[in-house]
Amino acid sequence: MTSTTSTSADALLDRGRRFRALHEQSVPFVVPNPWDAGSARLLAGAGFAALATTSAGLAASVGVPDGAVGRDDTIRHVATIAGATDLPVTADLEDGYDDAPDAVAAVIAAAAAAGAVGGSIEDLRGRGADLFPLGLAVERVAAAVEAARALPFDFVLTARCEQPVVDDDALRMVIERLLAYQEAGADVLYAPGVRTAAHIHAIVSSVDRPVNVVMGLGGFTLPLTELAELGVRRVSVGSAMARAAYGALLRAADEIRDDGTFGFAGDAVPYARLNDLLREWPAMSETRE
Repeated sequence: MTSTTSTSADALLDRGRRFRALHEQSVPFVVPNPWDAGSARLLAGAGFAALATTSAGLAASVGVPDGAVGRDDTIRHVATIAGATDLPVTADLEDGYDDAPDAVAAVIAAAAAAGAVGGSIEDLRGRGADLFPLGLAVERVAAAVEAARALPFDFVLTARCEQPVVDDDALRMVIERLLAYQEAGADVLYAPGVRTAAHIHAIVSSVDRPVNVVMGLGGFTLPLTELAELGVRRVSVGSAMARAAYGALLRAADEIRDDGTFGFAGDAVPYARLNDLLREWPAMSETRE
């Protein structure tokens, strides 16, 4: 059983304040995406100031493709990540697991009850190719914002536009949607389909809310210094860290199967160091009420 720390009302107040303050800095911060309690504790020990869940990382950890994990299992996962460390956690809540705005509001409340102090809502219906109509997408964001504002602690609501930015027409659509989500009250805006510095600059210049960008997907990366110059406030890595870990696993499996050798172990974290890194998070028997 994975031990977790309890998340008290005072702790959530503190985490909410800390997470909000990170977005008010003049320089961007990186919010990495663990996929289980162990990776969350290792990232906390590495000095990051906040964590974000990843739907794809969670799905891989339970042996299914992204999009196949339902609402209840996602909320339990949020509780695991939020309980693993004392860092603020923002939850990847996909499309809210339902079309209806009131269902989106309910999933925000559930994530907050699980210990999150932030969460994101997408405008893509499931893992299909269709975005929600703009009017409904705005209603969904507005419902999420209302649920977040009703909480007794600060909860940073991120609105995501999932349209791939392949040309200027797509960029205009993304900016139109992000501006509508901004008007609906979203705290942070996020377009994971952006793949050029020019498009990032166009989005940041068009909105007046902090912008999150994702690095490590699809081969597109920029250094943090350049992202800072573009005005980005928050940087996530999505499933990239989980995929890096699974990539090492698959390379090890290929080596054993194809070559009959075990050289992969030379790149593994030493057993003693891994235990030392995790030992600073003492086991606790308390469970979240």
